[in-house]
Amino acid sequence: MSGSGAAPGPGSGSSSAACRFAHYFVLCGIDVDSGLEPDELAVLYQWLEADRHGKSQEATNTTSGENFDQSPLRRTFKSKVLAHYPQNIDWNPFDQDAVNMLCMPKGLSFRTQTDNKDPQFHSFIITREDGSRTYGFVLTFYEEVTSKQICTAMQTLYQMHNAEHYSSVYASSSCSMDSLASSIDEGDTTSLLKLQRYNSYDINRDTLYVSKSICLITPLPFMQACKKFLIQLYKAVTSQQPPPLPLESYIHNILYEVPLPPPGRSLKFYGVYEPVICQRPGPNELPLSDYPLREAFELLGLENLVQVFTCVLLEMQILLYSQDYQRLMTVAEGITTLLFPFQWQHVYVPILPASLLHFLDAPVPYLMGLQSKEGTDRSKLELPQEANLCFVDIDNHFIELPEEFPQFPNKIDFIQELSEVLLQFGIPPEGSLHCSESATKLKNLVLKDLVNDKKNGNVSTNNISMYELLKGNETIARLQALAKRTGVTVEKMDLSASLGEKEKDLKLQCEEAELRDYQLNVQLREVFANRFTQMFADYEAFVIQTAQDMESWLTNREQMQNFDKASFLSDQPEPYLPFLSRFIETQMFATFIDNKIMSQWEEKDPLLRVFDSRIEKIRLYNVRAPTLRTSIYQKCSTLKEAAQSIEQRLMKMDHTAIHPHLLDMKIGQGKYEQGFFPKLQSDVLATGPTNNNRWVSRSATTQRRKERLRQHSEHIGLDNDLREVCGLPAFHAWMQVPG
Repeated sequence: MSGSGAAPGPGSGSSSAACRFAHYFVLCGIDVDSGLEPDELAVLYQWLEADRHGKSQEATNTTSGENFDQSPLRRTFKSKVLAHYPQNIDWNPFDQDAVNMLCMPKGLSFRTQTDNKDPQFHSFIITREDGSRTYGFVLTFYEEVTSKQICTAMQTLYQMHNAEHYSSVYASSSCSMDSLASSIDEGDTTSLLKLQRYNSYDINRDTLYVSKSICLITPLPFMQACKKFLIQLYKAVTSQQPPPLPLESYIHNILYEVPLPPPGRSLKFYGVYEPVICQRPGPNELPLSDYPLREAFELLGLENLVQVFTCVLLEMQILLYSQDYQRLMTVAEGITTLLFPFQWQHVYVPILPASLLHFLDAPVPYLMGLQSKEGTDRSKLELPQEANLCFVDIDNHFIELPEEFPQFPNKIDFIQELSEVLLQFGIPPEGSLHCSESATKLKNLVLKDLVNDKKNGNVSTNNISMYELLKGNETIARLQALAKRTGVTVEKMDLSASLGEKEKDLKLQCEEAELRDYQLNVQLREVFANRFTQMFADYEAFVIQTAQDMESWLTNREQMQNFDKASFLSDQPEPYLPFLSRFIETQMFATFIDNKIMSQWEEKDPLLRVFDSRIEKIRLYNVRAPTLRTSIYQKCSTLKEAAQSIEQRLMKMDHTAIHPHLLDMKIGQGKYEQGFFPKLQSDVLATGPTNNNRWVSRSATTQRRKERLRQHSEHIGLDNDLREVCGLPAFHAWMQVPG
C-alpha cells in the first residue's frame, strides 16, 4: 500500500482521495464460510521454536496446523479482511495481506463469557520502498459467535485437547490403579477435574466470542481523532439504542466528506455521538506527531528513554518488547519523532508478528517491536547480534544497552532540562512504573476529587503548589531533592485555570487533558530539536557541493564526499567527539546531507526547511562567531511560543466538516442488532461525492513524482543491502509493507 510522500506533504496525490482525512475503512474478523483455519505461519514458528530448543514436536501437528498441547481458546486462527471501503485507490492500492496481519497480528482470539472482553486499541504503520507511510488505527472487540458450525468446531477441538491431556497424564503414571490413586492424593489429577472449567469451552454451557477489528487507514498520524471515532462506532454497536443514523452514514462521511486540515489549521468533524477535533502544525513548526510522549516517558523513564534515543541515533539494533501492541507503537513513534531533523532510514517494524521472529536475525540496523507473551521473560528469547542490540522491556521499565556505548552530548544538562518540562506537567522523570501506589492514588485524588469538587472546602482554588499537595510522598521527596540539586524550579500551578475552569471549557474545543498532552508533546520535542540546532548550527560550512547538476550528482553519488567530516569534528568540543564521530557515519546523517545538496536543484525537504530556519534564528540572535563551538549548554527558548500555537488552534476551529447525513440506502438492510457490527451496504460506501475537486492540488502529481525520485535515490542502497543480506524475496517484500 502506498502512502503519501514527504513533500509537498502527506496527502498529495492524483485524485481527491489524496486530500481526504481517511483513505480506507476496514473490517477484519472470522470468515464463517471458511471455518476455523489455523494460522500456518504461527504454527510453523511454534514448530521451529520447539526444534530449536530440542523439544518434541509430536504434540504439534504441522500438517493440520493443530497444537493439541495448547488450549484451543489460546491457539492462533486465521483472520481475514471481511470488507474494506473503497475497494481501491489507484495510487494507493489496498494490500489485503499486510492490513489483515497488522490489524490482527495474533490472528483471531476466542473468549467465553467468563473472560475479559474489553476492547483494545492499537495502531500500525505501512512503509513503502520509496519511504512514504500510511497509518492504520485499529479497535478490536469481541462479538458473540452465532455460527453453529464454528461453535461445534471449537467443541471438537476441546474434546481432542482434553483427550491429549488425559492420555499424557495417564502415560506419565505407572499405569497402575495404585499409582493413579497416589497421584490423585498428591493433587496431580485435580487439574484434570478442573479442566472443563478452566480455559475450556462447553457448547451447552458457554457462550463463545471471537475478536473483530474495525480500522481506519489514513495518510497522516491523527491517532487521537481516529481512536475517538472508532470508539464511538463501537459504542453505537453495543448501545441498547440504535445510533441516530445508520453506521454507513458516519463511515461514508469520514471517508469522503472529511478533508485533511491544511497546515497550521484545526478541523472539527463528527462521530456518532460527539464531535472530534484535530490540529495540524504550520509549515515552520515541528511536523505532526499525535502519539503521546507522556506515555513513552512514563513507560520508560527519562534516563532510559534518552539512552534508547541515543541507540537509535547511532543506528543500532533496537528491539522493543511488550505485551501491549499500542505500547510498542507509542514508544517507537515517540522516539523516532524526537529525531528531528533526522529520519530513521532502516528497517522499521513497530509491531512484528510472533510468527516472523526470525526476521530479527538480519544483521542490519532495525527498530522492531515484539509482543511478549504473558509469563515469559527475557531469558527465553534467543536473539543474535546481542553485542549491538538495545533491548527495551517496556512493561518492566528495563533496558539492556549495547557494548561500548557513547553518551549523548551534555547528557546531564539535557536530562535536567527535560526533567523541568516533565515536572511542570506533573510527570515524575523516573517514569510512572516507579511511583508507589499511594502516590498514584493521591495524585488522582488531587486532580479529580479535590480540584473538580467545588464544594470541597479543604483545598483552595487559588494558585497552589503541587508539591504542597503531595508533601510527604516518597516519589515527590526524590523529585524535590533532584530539583534542589540541579537548580530546577517548578512554578506553582493554577489548578483552577489549568484543570477545567468553566470559562475556559467554553472556549476550548477539546478536553483539558488532551490539550496538555499536545502541549507536553511539543515542548519535549522542542527541547530535543534545540539540542540538534545547537550541535549542528554550522553544518552548512562543511557541506561539499561539487556537482553542477542533479543528474551528474545522482550518477556519481557513491563516489563523492559530501561532507568534510574531519574538519567538522576538529571544530567540535572534545566531550562531543565520542558521539559525533559515530553519528556522522550513520545513514540518517548521510541522507540529511544529501537532502541539503538536493535542495539547490529542487524544493527543500520540509524537515530541512524548518531546521535551517531555526539555525538562521540562532545566527540572528547569537553574537558569537559562526564557526566558534562551545560545550556550554544552552536551553531551549521556544517552549512557551510552541505551546501557545497549539492552544490557539484548539480555541477556535478553522474548519468544520460536513455533518453525517442519511444516504440513499436500501430499505430493510443493515438492521440494528445490539452487540453485532452490521453488514454494511457496500454500494453506498464504494464511492464518494463527485463535487469535491476543490481538495485537489493541481501540481500534486508533478511534485509527488519529484519526491519519489529523491526518496528512491536515498533508499535504493538500503533496499539492495536487504536483498543481499536476506536472500529471500518474501522477506524483502514483507519488510516493505509493515514498516
